[in-house]
Order: sequence, then C-alpha cells, then structure tokens
Amino acid sequence: MPTRLFAGRPFPGRLKVGRVVAGPVAGSQEWDRRRLQILLAVTGLVALALVYGVVWSTISMVRDPGHAEATAPRAHNAAASDPQADGAEDFTPGPLSTVAAPSMTLPQAATLGQVQVPTGFPRTAHGALAQLIAIDQRAIESASLVTAQHVIGSWAAPGGPTPSSWSAVKAVAVILETAGLPATGSTVLHLELSPTMGLISGSSAGHSGGQVTPCVDFVMTTSVSDGTPSQVAVADCQHMVWQRGRWLIGPGPEADPAPSLWPGTQASYDAGYEWLEVSP
Repeated sequence: MPTRLFAGRPFPGRLKVGRVVAGPVAGSQEWDRRRLQILLAVTGLVALALVYGVVWSTISMVRDPGHAEATAPRAHNAAASDPQADGAEDFTPGPLSTVAAPSMTLPQAATLGQVQVPTGFPRTAHGALAQLIAIDQRAIESASLVTAQHVIGSWAAPGGPTPSSWSAVKAVAVILETAGLPATGSTVLHLELSPTMGLISGSSAGHSGGQVTPCVDFVMTTSVSDGTPSQVAVADCQHMVWQRGRWLIGPGPEADPAPSLWPGTQASYDAGYEWLEVSP
C-alpha cells in the first residue's frame, strides 16, 4: 500500500493554521442560500458550506436554481478518459476499492517563500503539483480572507487570478460568512487540507514543460470550536506556469475543476487519480 502524502506530518515548511475553490457565480447562478441552509442543518456547518456552496468541483450541483430539491449525489460513473466527467462527485466517505493503484512521488519544498508558502520545487509536472498543494494549503488553512488574498497576490502570474477574483478567496469568504466569522478568521474555526491523490491533466512539453495543469484531491477536515470534525473530499486544478524560477498560477481563466472523490474509492481510480507520496 502506498504511503499517503504527508500523512501524519505536515507539508514541508507549512504552517499548521488551518484551497477549496469556488468557481465564479453570477446572475442566475447565484448561491442558493435557502438550499445551503437546509443542507447545513442536515450534515454540519462548514463542511457542507464547502461542498454545496463553494467547493471547486462540486459547485456545478448548485448552479441550476431549478433543482432546489437536490440532495447529496453519490455517483460512481467517472470515466477514466475524462477525470472531469459530469456526475463523478462522490466526495463523502464510501466503499474503498481493493484494486492496486498507481502512485506518484512529489518533491519536497526547498525553502519557505512569500506569504509563508513552501516553494523551491523543480521545473517538472510533479513540482507544479507540489507547488499547487502548498498554495492551496496556505490559503485555505489560514481560514483568513486577508491571508488568502495575500497568497494569490504573490503566487499568480500577471493576468492570472487576483485577490478579488481567485476562487479560493471566494471560498474562504463564504466559509467565514457561513460560520458567522470576520474576514480575519477566528480560532474557533479549524480547516485542514490533506493531499491524498493527484493527476496531471496536461503539460505544454511533456513533464518538464513551462506550463502544466495539475489536479489534486484533498481530504478536508473542518471543525468548529470543540465540535466533531467533518471530512469531505475536495479537488482543485490550476494552470501552473514556470516564471522567474518558480511555479505560479497562470494567466487567464482558472482550469476546469476535477471531480472531488473520496480517495481510495473505485470512482477515484476510474477518474485517473494516483496516490501521492513525498520523496524522502
């Protein structure tokens, strides 16, 4: 069985301060607050605020206001050829597959960069994925809108997401709003992203190109005060570009999201995810 990436130990250099990313929503695609409130009452405050309000790949399930009675989907029909297939959203704990699954080894960070984001990853596809993980963890685990804005301000290439447009910033804003907390966050809210699986959606020149689109499937643990922690799978994809000796989130629109799938389920394998390991 592969060693789970960073299981039982933090990402090198990361602060334990507690990216779930929201796509842009406007007009008829505004958040369905009534549905969100109902769902929160059923399965817990912040976890479902994430899953149904702002999670990267599950946001599509609340974009259609004509399906207000929708409940949590549990689909297992992800196509291996299309990791972003509609219906591949089995983000809650489910039956684990016993099939042998591949793994990929990610490099460790060499140093701590701007806004305390681990960096120094090599110019490889796996290096791009490792950098995305570090960016996502710092922004979301901070549970602070201000910190998330500082992160993208330092880790986006010119023409990329901004402190007002980045989906992670919007995610943190909705999390804090749902929890009734200020933009600076609070010690009562704890968020943790554990990277478990990943895939490389595309690369401009093999696995050492200047542009890579990596995807990561996290297990997100949320807790409020002394409440029982809740866990869901949340996934993110970003176009990463190599500029000035480091990986940055690239210019233009953010990448289409990958499915948020509970790691180790058959659906996660069918989607093309591989277990993540960290190099010694």
